[in-house]
Amino acid sequence: MIKREKYLEKIREFYHTDLIKIITGIRRCGKSILLKQIVEEIQESNVDDKHIIYINFEDVSFSFIHDYLDLNRYVTEKIKDKGKYYLLFDEIQMVQEWEKAVNSFKATLNVSIFVTGSNSKLLAGELATLLSGRYVSFRLAPFSFREVIELKGISNQRDIEDAFNDYLLWGGLPQRFEIQSLDGLHTYLMDVFDAIVLKDIVKRHNIKNISLFERIMEYLVTNPSQVFSPANMVKEFEKANIPVSTRTIYECLDYAEEALLMQKVSTYDIRGKRILSRKDKYYLTDLGLGQILNINKKTQFGAYLENIVYNELVYRGYTVSVGNNSGKEIDFIATKYNKIEYYQVSYELSNKDTEEREFNVYYNINDNYPKYVISTDKLDYSQNGIIHKNIIDWLLEDF
Repeated sequence: MIKREKYLEKIREFYHTDLIKIITGIRRCGKSILLKQIVEEIQESNVDDKHIIYINFEDVSFSFIHDYLDLNRYVTEKIKDKGKYYLLFDEIQMVQEWEKAVNSFKATLNVSIFVTGSNSKLLAGELATLLSGRYVSFRLAPFSFREVIELKGISNQRDIEDAFNDYLLWGGLPQRFEIQSLDGLHTYLMDVFDAIVLKDIVKRHNIKNISLFERIMEYLVTNPSQVFSPANMVKEFEKANIPVSTRTIYECLDYAEEALLMQKVSTYDIRGKRILSRKDKYYLTDLGLGQILNINKKTQFGAYLENIVYNELVYRGYTVSVGNNSGKEIDFIATKYNKIEYYQVSYELSNKDTEEREFNVYYNINDNYPKYVISTDKLDYSQNGIIHKNIIDWLLEDF
C-alpha cells in the first residue's frame, strides 16, 4: 500500500502535541492504514512500543469495550509511567460516549491522541463543547487519481488512460485495487455500500421503512452532480406509486452526508455575492459506490467527470462552491486562503456549440482570477485568457 503523504504531511507537525488529532472519512477509504503509517513514523522517532496504544474498534479483540468507562479502564491500566503515551483509536464512534474518555485522557494524562471515525458529525455536539480549541481535524478521501497511478506504478500513456477510464467508473477505494474480476469488484463495492447504509445510517437512526430508504439512496447515488430538486424527486417516486415526502428526502440526504457518502455544495451568486438557497448540488465521495447501483441506466460521463474534479479540488485543500453568473452555472468556484479559481467541466468539447457554451459561462466576470475549462480533449482549446486543460494532465500535475 502506498504512503498517503499528502495527508501525513498535514498531520505530522501535530504528532507530539497534546491537540487531539481527529481523522474522518468514508468507510474503507484507508483510515486504518493511515493510522498504522502514523504509528510507524512515531516508532521511527524512538518512541517505545509500550508507549503506543492502538485500538481498532472493528476488531473483535476489543469488543469488550462498549462505552467510555470500558475505554477509560483499559487505557489507564496500560499506562505504567509518566512518560508520553500515544493513543490511537480507530472507528471510535463504536464506543458509546467516547468523547468523555478522550476528554479525560487529555486532561489528566501525558498523551498524544489520534481518533478516526466514519461519521461527519464526529465533531458535533458534546465533543465540540468539551474540546473546543483542543483538536485539529482532517478529512481523508479515497485515492486521488495521482495516488492510483503511484499505486499501479505506471507511466505509459496508454496505461494511464486505461487507469483513468477505470477510475471514472469504479472510484478510488484502496482495497478495490486488490480485486481483479468485475464480479469481485462489484461484490466488494456493494458490501461497502451496504455497510454504510445499514451500519452507519439505518442502525444509527433507527430507520423503520428500510425498503423506501434504500430506494431513495439508490436515486441519490445514481444521480450525482445535479442541482437537487426534492419536488422532482417526489414526482419520480409518485410515477412508481411510492408516496414520499420532501421532509423524508431531506432527512435521507442529511444521513448520506453524515455517513460521508455524499457531500453537499452550495451555490454562490457571483454578482449578488450571496449563497442561493435551494440550489445545492451533491457529489459522491467515491464514484464506484454509485456505479454499482447504476443498473440499466445510461452512464453519465459528464456528471462523473464533474464529480472527479470536485473531489480533486477538495483533496487539494480548496473550499468549493457552485457559481451562478447571471443565471449561468459555473461548475466550481474554488477558494484556498486568498486564492480563487474558477472551473468549468465538460466531458468533450465535441462541437462549436459546446465549446462556446463552456467558455462563454465566464462572460462578464471581470476579475483576474484563473479560469479553467477541464475536459477529456487532448487538443488545447485555451482562448481569451481562459485556460483549457485535459483532465488527466490536470489530475497528475503538481500542486
